[in-house]
Amino acid sequence: MDRLPLDGKVALVTGAATGIGRATVLGLAQAGAQVWVNHLGQPDLAQRLCESVAEHGGLARCVEADVSSPAAVASMFEQVLANGPLDLLVNNAGIILEKPFLDTTEQDWTQVLGVDLHGVYRCCQHALRHMQPRRCGAIVNLASDLGFLGRSDYAAYCTAKAGVIGLTRSLAREFASHGIRVNAVAPGPIATAMVSPQHMSDEWMAKELDIPMARLGTPEEVAAAIVFLLSPSASYFTGQILGPNGGSWMGA
Repeated sequence: MDRLPLDGKVALVTGAATGIGRATVLGLAQAGAQVWVNHLGQPDLAQRLCESVAEHGGLARCVEADVSSPAAVASMFEQVLANGPLDLLVNNAGIILEKPFLDTTEQDWTQVLGVDLHGVYRCCQHALRHMQPRRCGAIVNLASDLGFLGRSDYAAYCTAKAGVIGLTRSLAREFASHGIRVNAVAPGPIATAMVSPQHMSDEWMAKELDIPMARLGTPEEVAAAIVFLLSPSASYFTGQILGPNGGSWMGA
């Protein structure tokens, strides 16, 4: 039987119980990786995902942690690394806030950046401390096209995602000589619970959000980009920001 591209690799995906995270777990497992499924307060969904992976011959394990908590992230990595090396990290956990900037409180600002940017910092730092001595590893951070574009009433979210882009490029430069690749995926609007209110059609959303391909993306389309960046096929990619976005952002 042909060897799968990620056979023998161990991955951790944050915010993995639903949406893009869930699709990424399934994509990584299909590529041969063993996957840690991070979640927060969604044990049933996470467990069902692990069972789905097992039904297809893969291995996935659940680990609960709030990435906005330094202690929780440290505990999560302690649990993961107690079971063996970690090769791949996907920083997917995120929240979004729609609120006029002048109404955005200190608590709002801190909460969004605490998950969407500081959580990425914490997970990257723990992972890189482990990967650096081994001189191998790959990380993909979830950014957003709004990190480039900005959007009214989304200042905290856009700021966090722009920060993820800057962090990704900085880490890519710092750790390339250690055999570690760090990239990001910056999706456009994707058909998940975060983006698609039930009373709005995908077609209406696509027109409102100015997407040239005239539809929302799917979690599987984003997951495909993530799995590619973690695979040997992307061995010359680092510091790159891939944009599965239907044309919503076409900048350099």
